[in-house]
Amino acid sequence: MSSDLPYRPCVGVTLINPAGLIFAGRRLDGAPDAWQMPQGGIDEGEKPRRAALRELAEETGVTPDLVRFVDKTPDWLTYNLPPELLGKVWGGKYKGQRQRWFLYRFTGRDDQVNIAQVHPEFSEWRWIGADEMLACIVPFKREVYAQVIKAFRPHLA
Repeated sequence: MSSDLPYRPCVGVTLINPAGLIFAGRRLDGAPDAWQMPQGGIDEGEKPRRAALRELAEETGVTPDLVRFVDKTPDWLTYNLPPELLGKVWGGKYKGQRQRWFLYRFTGRDDQVNIAQVHPEFSEWRWIGADEMLACIVPFKREVYAQVIKAFRPHLA
């Protein structure tokens, strides 16, 4: 039964540019209009903040020297997978994700963002406002994104 499954430990990164706009990447494996912020699993023994910087680099090419830590969500946030995805993603081991979100300000140049990674997550990227980010995230993640944006709102455009 899905309720018996654990949540996958995960981090998310809200990367903002100097204008307070959010990095959004169009997912390679999702619906054509599925955009999201960088996120991914926490490796065994890895600290969440370290995982956030690793995932950011793996998905966007943005290395720790190109960002400045601003904030993190006060609590872990969770979401459940929709029924049609249960048992199909993450080897069927999880019912959803338990996430800690980190806010970083991008201090580099746009040409230093490189989504063409070894294991690419995104087909394209852009800087967008918070309301647009909420509008283009898949529905089952929308509540978590709303909580993230609420937590980081003072820093956003």
